[in-house]
Amino acid sequence: MSETGVPNGDVSWWWRDLGGTPQARAPLPGDLDADVAIVGAGYTGLWTAYYLKRAQPGLRVVVLEQRFAGFGASGRNGGWLTNTVTGGRERYAESHGRDAAIAQQRALNETVDEVIAAAQREGIDADIVKGGEFGVARTPAQLARLRAAYEGEREWPHTDLEWLDAAAAASRIRIDGVLGGAWHPHCARVHPAKLVRGLAEAVERLGVTIHEQTRVREIAPGRAVTDRGTVRATHVLRATEGFTADLAGEHRTWLPMNSSMVVTEPLPASFWEGVGWDGRETLGDFAHVYMYAQRTADDRIAFGGRGVPYRYGSRVDTDGTTQQRTIRSLTAVLREFFPGASAVPIAHAWAGVLGVPRDWAATVGHDRATGLGWAGGYVGTGVTATNLAGRTLADLVLGHDTDLTRLPWVGHRAKKWEPEPLRWVAVNAIYTAYRLADRLEASGSTPRTAWPAHIADVVAGRH
Repeated sequence: MSETGVPNGDVSWWWRDLGGTPQARAPLPGDLDADVAIVGAGYTGLWTAYYLKRAQPGLRVVVLEQRFAGFGASGRNGGWLTNTVTGGRERYAESHGRDAAIAQQRALNETVDEVIAAAQREGIDADIVKGGEFGVARTPAQLARLRAAYEGEREWPHTDLEWLDAAAAASRIRIDGVLGGAWHPHCARVHPAKLVRGLAEAVERLGVTIHEQTRVREIAPGRAVTDRGTVRATHVLRATEGFTADLAGEHRTWLPMNSSMVVTEPLPASFWEGVGWDGRETLGDFAHVYMYAQRTADDRIAFGGRGVPYRYGSRVDTDGTTQQRTIRSLTAVLREFFPGASAVPIAHAWAGVLGVPRDWAATVGHDRATGLGWAGGYVGTGVTATNLAGRTLADLVLGHDTDLTRLPWVGHRAKKWEPEPLRWVAVNAIYTAYRLADRLEASGSTPRTAWPAHIADVVAGRH
């Protein structure tokens, strides 16, 4: 079946599900004074504003956004509110000690519940179901990686990972060719756009002003310079994630990595009776170019993965359009997982960018001397980490010494990405190698991780 007629872009299906992109808020009217200026109205910026105003209602907090709240990854992601430590706990154990790494994991576990509690507190219906995260293996090499990951997780507290053999995995979600799986409870399915829309409305109720249609060109101590005026503020916080490269002086800070999704039309009850998925777990696999999926509230499958990973010069899209070959590829993998869904049309396809630091580790920080702060680099795990970052930034701005401000990701800085054309060559070589490794493993030629993946890991800086 051809997928060329699939609606593509329009930011995301999540926004289309809400009736289309929202009416834009007013732009910055000119020069302005504030206590805190936040650049970026995605999850990071909005959570930061939310916790600042809850802690100190008198603060003058302004959020600046070049399009609309939730235009970026916050309104396009796979809807995984999960506890992943971006970059891995081992990194923090090496730099800060085992206890610090454990504290980072515990904080993310607690953050999953904090997001759920905040949504309930603010009356945000974001289709949240805490069904846990389910990872599966469909080749012997994937199964070996899954087993190694499971054994590694058992060495740490607060991970709570359970092993499932092939029969037990199939009884949870009936995926074609599944060899084994693992599940943990610290994850919830969410509707991303519902969450970001509700959060934006919540911060406005607290007295935060969100200026949309306002492009920030430069961030400097004491000011955010936009195309519509300058906001002068004691604290200026960068929350731009995959769009960071557009800012003056930040072109090589984080690489904007593309990720794409498709969503089916609603699947009939007969399909779900055969497949199960009753717990609404988020679903992922152990391929190198991995997939991620959820069962939506209206019984669709939203299914994502990597398309064209990177655009030359750190260019980012304007409307979420993805490539036709990516739509075909994702659709094929979806139907490999669920052959019973083959007759159900794809309803929509889209793409977005996520911020990738050179060492693949997320960060949050604030310089008291300059008032400049930042958070991001979540590498696709930001639905949870943004909330933790927002609470942490709020404490840092207010000068509070808390358990959050002592977490090991605070103040972390990665080296910059290489200049072009090295950056483009490296990223595309990495994902070419990962795809080759997946093909070798799927052919059954190796029961262990294929050699191209080891090379890709080294080039990517994951080892």
